[in-house]
Amino acid sequence: MEGVFKNSDNGLLEFFKREMGFSSPRIFSRRMSASETLIKQIDLYGKLTGHHGCVNTVEFNSTGELLVSGSDDRQIMLWDWAARKLKFSYPSGHLDNIFQARIMPFTDDRKIVTSSADCQVRLSQVLENGSVETKRLSKHQGRVHRLAVEPGSPYVFYSCGEDGFVQHYDLRSNSATKLFYCSTIGENNRSSSSIGLNSIVIDPRNPNYFAVGGADVYARVYDIRNYEVNTSTKAGSPVDTFCARHLIGTHDAHITALAYSRTSELLISYNDELIYLFQKNMGLGPHPASSSSEDLHKLVDAQVYSGHRNSQTVKGVNFFGPNDDYILSGSDCGHIFIWKKKDGELVRLMVGDRHIVNQLEPHPTITLLASCGIEKTIKLWAPSSNVVAPLPDNVQEIMEANRQGREDHSRVTLTPDVIMHVLRLHRRQARVYIERRYNREDVESDNDGDEGESYVLGFSDGDPSEEGGNSRECNIS
Repeated sequence: MEGVFKNSDNGLLEFFKREMGFSSPRIFSRRMSASETLIKQIDLYGKLTGHHGCVNTVEFNSTGELLVSGSDDRQIMLWDWAARKLKFSYPSGHLDNIFQARIMPFTDDRKIVTSSADCQVRLSQVLENGSVETKRLSKHQGRVHRLAVEPGSPYVFYSCGEDGFVQHYDLRSNSATKLFYCSTIGENNRSSSSIGLNSIVIDPRNPNYFAVGGADVYARVYDIRNYEVNTSTKAGSPVDTFCARHLIGTHDAHITALAYSRTSELLISYNDELIYLFQKNMGLGPHPASSSSEDLHKLVDAQVYSGHRNSQTVKGVNFFGPNDDYILSGSDCGHIFIWKKKDGELVRLMVGDRHIVNQLEPHPTITLLASCGIEKTIKLWAPSSNVVAPLPDNVQEIMEANRQGREDHSRVTLTPDVIMHVLRLHRRQARVYIERRYNREDVESDNDGDEGESYVLGFSDGDPSEEGGNSRECNIS
């Protein structure tokens, strides 16, 4: 913290107020944690090495003491990140790349839910005898990128898949319920075919609301108490929709990630487009196709965050800081971007991966974040530098190259390993699209047998590659 006081105009004043009793320890801590000087001192704090495939997901537990990760090697690893030590690992039971792993809160870190490219959602439970029991909770008809855990609940979470369905889980009954599928928005607001979903997030201020986004330009917000399923098509009805004004009615982009702030602001990251921040009152309503040109003209423009490139993979986006003061994103250029939330100013740019940075996960209580990408390591970032780093000299060149790539829809340079994976992915997607040509009646009955598959696995603190998995394969989506 010495560097903060030395280099910040307000740091000494805040320290004086704290010593004189004019501000509480909590307020002091939150203000200093949000200091721009502190953000500019963020540097590589350490690496976590153990996976034998690209790491696709990193998540802290609710207290921030543990970090869970999942990879293309199909292993789940739990880390004591402060000691930079692997606590234990185990094979997840998934048959393909793991896309997300979440530790359920208030379960003594013994229940972990996971999703994967194999279309499954699975539950792992750490038993008293030191083994792990895994079981399948449900299966989508397409890959499952994201899970959303109800804040503070040890039981309830949601999943969304490329089949367009949103599923609801309650671990007290070990059951999954298909709520509805997300449909395209056509003329006269008529629902038609389903759209694949990449992201689902729950509003922390009111967990009855959750937002989903995927293969079109609209983020849809639903109310779990009233999502009005169309009985003939099983399509849900949103209570609100959000979209960057210039993208309304277009097919120029799709959503890769969403994030809610503590004050219900909604962050949307588009593929080969930019990142946009929406206040709660900036929605288009449940029927955006009904908006007139006059209505659209009255819309307030969302705050924009630019400079990165989001094309090659399904990248996340996140808030950062005790008051969600900053915005985080990875990029195809291998950099970590940190912007000020209020005005979109880029304040930090760091090399986070030799290829692509996919996910950035902030610690729940302190100024620290974890990142992962095409490399097989997890990186930890903290304000550990004594230097207040300016933006790099070549920042304009980096941002301009990313801008040109977006406008030209050109491809970034990829290594042979990544190119081979893309070819494998295309074959896999072809199989998925064939499987998605299913009858809606079949969908309603495909839960049969989901609860029957389970087996017990022992901890593994050796070489995870012994459990299988293609260690050369990386998650390019």
